[in-house]
Amino acid sequence: MSLVPHRIALRGHVVSCRLDPRLFPSNEAVIDIDDGLVVVEDGVIAAVGPYDSTRLSVDSTTHVAHYPGSLISPGFVDAHVHYAQTPMIASHGTTLLDWLTRYTFPNEERFSDVAYARGVAKFFFDELLRNGTTSVLAFCTVFRESTDAFFEEASRRNMRVIGGKVLMDRNAPPTLSDTVQSGYDDSKALIERWHGKGRLRYAITPRFAPTSSEGQLRSAATLWREFPTCVVHSHVSENLDEVNWVRTLFPHRSGYLDVYDDAGLLGRGSVLAHGVHLTSDELDRVAETSTSLAHCPTSNTFLGSGLFSFDRVNAARQHIDVGLGTDIGAGTSFSLLATMAEAYKVAALTESSMDAYELFYLATLGGARALGIGEFVGSLEVGKEADFVVLDPRSSPLLAYRSERVSSTEEQLFVLAMMGDYRSVAATYIAGELSYERSVASSE
Repeated sequence: MSLVPHRIALRGHVVSCRLDPRLFPSNEAVIDIDDGLVVVEDGVIAAVGPYDSTRLSVDSTTHVAHYPGSLISPGFVDAHVHYAQTPMIASHGTTLLDWLTRYTFPNEERFSDVAYARGVAKFFFDELLRNGTTSVLAFCTVFRESTDAFFEEASRRNMRVIGGKVLMDRNAPPTLSDTVQSGYDDSKALIERWHGKGRLRYAITPRFAPTSSEGQLRSAATLWREFPTCVVHSHVSENLDEVNWVRTLFPHRSGYLDVYDDAGLLGRGSVLAHGVHLTSDELDRVAETSTSLAHCPTSNTFLGSGLFSFDRVNAARQHIDVGLGTDIGAGTSFSLLATMAEAYKVAALTESSMDAYELFYLATLGGARALGIGEFVGSLEVGKEADFVVLDPRSSPLLAYRSERVSSTEEQLFVLAMMGDYRSVAATYIAGELSYERSVASSE
């Protein structure tokens, strides 16, 4: 093994959030270096700064990848996605509960076949990198094989990801149902196999309250106490019919969130997707327990579930960490740029407004903090892991035409968020290694 550090550097317009721009002025929250250099040593950021001064820290043997006219950003973080739903993306929309029965469950039954699961996992991770996404929190399926396939592929690519086997012991087809005991045993075995291996973390994953009995929810909480560095990942208050169903299934609880609270599944490290219909009191409880939310605008509008309100979230008595989720396959794009655009539109429809820095924060450091991995990824700062995306503002004729007319970094980021997609991703780096590079053909 060589004792000589492996060093590379990226040169371009460096942009990153180091603080939440909702809470701090942009000159404090944002790193913005027009001609910057990011130096990487053994997969970790060793230096960030203006090119003219920072280049003195690298010698002639260090490879410098130069991206003139492009932006170097932290890799995107997808805070909620179903890798196993990739084959059913863009299935004709219905309401949430009908959509689950009609499309989701039949699709997920195929994942008992490990060869099939591995094929989907490979395509899923290819798409992540093509879209500049370097970290995800993902649902697998009830089958252990699907979770193994997910982690095998992530490990092969050295990605910092979180995932877990779905827990469902009721209100699901028999072929997709486990039991309190088998769900616990399978999850524990998977945790012991994958959690903390390289850059991987495990998520204890009850699908949502309607498909888990109280016993299973409490069993999931027991697992979390036994393995407290795991994540808890589930859904909450996505659709009004779902909220009403939970009320009939758990009549002794005060609301949907209280089902998880009573079971012991709220707290730092718990990530709940959607939260569209959480009440003000429930949002206060989310904040009080340091539970995180994943906002999934494309799936919420696709299924007609409702509009997530950042104003209501921000009105909670304490701060709530929020990330952006594509929610494939009810979500309709792997692109966090496209997801930012939808988040902006949803905010506008709730009489709110989001600027470009807020959107990029949610897709990078905000998402990383929501998932509990903000100490490792999400910003371009010394000591963090070198996961980057290189964004090309000339990737389509219209985007190039519009980008020639921007007058600030914030305007350029906003234009990218509103008009960009996978074509805008020129390159994706994982731990300092080039893992995806757009070909000329794919940029047309």
